[in-house]
Amino acid sequence: MIQAVDVTKKFEDFTALDSVNCSIPNGCIYGMVGSNGAGKSTFLRLMAGVYRADGGEIRIDEENVFDNEKIKNRIAYVPDELYFLPGANMNRMADLYGVAYRNFDRKRYEYLAESFGLDMKKNLNTFSKGMRRQAATILALSAKPDYIFFDETFDGLDPVMRNLVKGLICQDVLERKATAIITSHSLRELEDTCDQLALLHKGGLIFESDIQNLKTSLFKIQIAFLEEYDRSVFDGIEILHYMKRGSVANLIVRGERDIVMAKLKAMNPTLVEILPLTLEEVFTYEMEALGYQFHAVLEGDQYE
Repeated sequence: MIQAVDVTKKFEDFTALDSVNCSIPNGCIYGMVGSNGAGKSTFLRLMAGVYRADGGEIRIDEENVFDNEKIKNRIAYVPDELYFLPGANMNRMADLYGVAYRNFDRKRYEYLAESFGLDMKKNLNTFSKGMRRQAATILALSAKPDYIFFDETFDGLDPVMRNLVKGLICQDVLERKATAIITSHSLRELEDTCDQLALLHKGGLIFESDIQNLKTSLFKIQIAFLEEYDRSVFDGIEILHYMKRGSVANLIVRGERDIVMAKLKAMNPTLVEILPLTLEEVFTYEMEALGYQFHAVLEGDQYE
């Protein structure tokens, strides 16, 4: 299990993480999303032991991660900004991984490289951005770590390769009981991959939840009345977003579905129904609740 206890990380001019607490169980795929500069990459570097926390600590299986060789041998980290040895090809990097990781599986490395269609003897500097990310992912998975950290995992990958990488991550979690932590700006990728999701915002962990609970705590309602009405008629219902066109209003609501629907039906609407809500919409409306005005910008409300 990974435990973050009051983790704080400061740089010269800002605080990247401020007293973050979370627990990540073994054998799951944990997704992290957030606005630019929210602290996702910093959090991964702390979990991988690249950074030392300025306050609090990160523990893996009850041991502090930083400067802990035994724990780091069980961690593979694929950063957003990839690094390879100067002039190295994949085989040279595999030699390095073989020394660094006692469980490095050379046969798996060769099988995956061939499956991805990568030339193991070609200089990595000649690879495209997507091919370099594939190479880094293959090397990390071939180390057979207990904990795999991916920063912007699918960046630069085409749809076929994205699905292949997702399948390999899921396979490691299911078969080896590995724990994967993924950051991504692509919420659609996380929706069908992750078991749990955390939202980081301005260095703080706003919430974490399993995917199903997260999606069911917010829901979209379409409602209409014969008489004229405005948002005030829904007092007592927690509405994150309200938009009305003609006699029909769309509401994003937080609460118990049955209780909210009972209240709305008691108002005798001509139309009321629950519509599906994607994970991307959940994220957008949660961020709006924190002050980000996505819909105001798109709808031009800032000029009114």
